[in-house]
This record gives sequence, structure tokens and C-alpha cells, in this order.
Amino acid sequence: MSERVDTIQFSGQAGVIDCALDWPAGEPRGWALLLHPHPLHGGARNNKVVTTLSRSATQHGLLAVRPDFRGVGKSAGEFDSSRGETADMLALIEQFPSHFPQWNAGPAMLAGFSFGTAVAAQVYASLQDAQAPLPSAFVLAGTAVNRFRFQDVSPPADTLLVHGETDDVVPLSEGMDFAREHQLPMVVLPDAGHFFHGKLIQLRELVSRHLVALGT
Repeated sequence: MSERVDTIQFSGQAGVIDCALDWPAGEPRGWALLLHPHPLHGGARNNKVVTTLSRSATQHGLLAVRPDFRGVGKSAGEFDSSRGETADMLALIEQFPSHFPQWNAGPAMLAGFSFGTAVAAQVYASLQDAQAPLPSAFVLAGTAVNRFRFQDVSPPADTLLVHGETDDVVPLSEGMDFAREHQLPMVVLPDAGHFFHGKLIQLRELVSRHLVALGT
């Protein structure tokens, strides 16, 4: 998947946040934070959609950070319906420069899949509220933000929304409701289910083209 995979731990409100680090081939020019689906339904950082997002990031020269949410793998705590998970990701972003001082402006890319979209959207909103540096690339796949939203969110106009036409976990209509609410275009992959089986290469190429277009 990448030239090298390491692990690193940060400290959240519930304890350890255990993460995988996927390194690009050359010297990284920034980092990406990639968030996984629902922990109580088997979601973890090695989910194939998340690792596909990681491939796009590393091929673009970014160090990809894939945390396990609370209660998954070696990460401490219990599922907290996106509230605690959002706080943990903000703590990770705050602590990141102490490990990698060359990147003190936050992630260049923030992305989530399914439940991870809710956490990503609320992390983005919290960074906006704090007037902190914002990711230049914001990617949501299988958007389920409204299921776990506890604060207002205002995604940027260049957000990349991707949804499967035949998603039976988060119906396309639900993704469209979010897109309509925020007046965002959405890319719909024909015949794709929630986990984008058989469509992961398309997803990777979509994200890669988005990163190139943004100059991330």
C-alpha cells in the first residue's frame, strides 16, 4: 500500500489513540488524516475504503495517518457517537507537530468514510470555529454526517462527496440530502454499494484527481 507502514500513538480524552502511518515513496510534503467507519459494526483503520484513500494520499506525496477510534484495536475508550471521537481527532491534530515539527499547520487532507464522515465534518467545523488552519482537501465517501452530528457543519464548496448508487447502508437519498443542504456537487458511482466493492480503483482515481486539481 505504501513504501513503509509504521504505528504511532497520540493521547485523547479516553487515553491512547493508536494510528497507522503510511509513508509515501519520497519525502512527504504534508499529511492526511483518514477516518474509518462505525466501530460497532467492524469499522477500523484497515477498512478497504480507508486504505484506498490512503493510497491516493501517499501517491500524492502525503503521509497518511489512519487512527483507530475509541475501543478499536489498541485505542482506549468506548464508542461515543462521534463526540469523543471528534475531540480525539482534534487532540491528534494538536499533538501532531510535537512528533513532526515540519508540519505545524494541520493536515493537508481530511477524509472520512461512513461514520468517519461525521467525525471528519465536525473536526472541520471545530477547526473553522477555532480559526485554525483548514485542510485544503476535504473528502467524504458514503456520507453519514447527519446521523451523528452534534454541531453545525459547514463543509467547503470544493468538498469531494462520493456515494455509491446502490448503497444499502447509507442510502443515496441520504447523501443527496446532505449535498442539497450544503449545495455541494456529488459524484455517484453507478452500481457501487456502501463499501465500493469493485469500484475502489475508481474511488482512488477520483480522489487522486481531486488532490491534483486542488494542488494539495
